[in-house]
Amino acid sequence: MSESRPWGSWHVIDVGQGYKVKRIHVHPGQRLSYQTHAHRSEHWVVIYGMATCVVDGVTIVAGPGESIDVGQGAAHRITNQHAEELVIIEVQRGAYTGEDDICRLEDDYGRVDEVRSEPTSM
Repeated sequence: MSESRPWGSWHVIDVGQGYKVKRIHVHPGQRLSYQTHAHRSEHWVVIYGMATCVVDGVTIVAGPGESIDVGQGAAHRITNQHAEELVIIEVQRGAYTGEDDICRLEDDYGRVDEVRSEPTSM
C-alpha cells in the first residue's frame, strides 16, 4: 500500500498485529502536518537527507542513521528544509495503526478539517 501526498509519499513495507513499517519520502521544502496519534507511538530512522522534526514543541535535526522517538499522543511533524529528498523509515507501534488515527493540529495543505480523534474502525 502506498499513497501520494502534497508533501511527498509513503509506502507500507510491513504490517502485523501491533505494528506497521513505512518508508516516507518528503520533497525538498515540504513538511507533514503537525499531528498526534491516540493509539500508537512512532520511531523514525533517517535513511537519506536531513530531517527537521518537532516533537511536543522541541526541534530535533537528524541525519542519515539517526533516529527520533515519538511517544503515543505526542504532537509531531517532519520537515525537509533542504534541497535533496528526505527518506525516513517509520515504525509504528500500538493497538491500532490505521490512517484515521490522525489528529491534525496544523497543516500547510488545508487538511485540518479531516481531524478525527478516534479511528472509524478497528
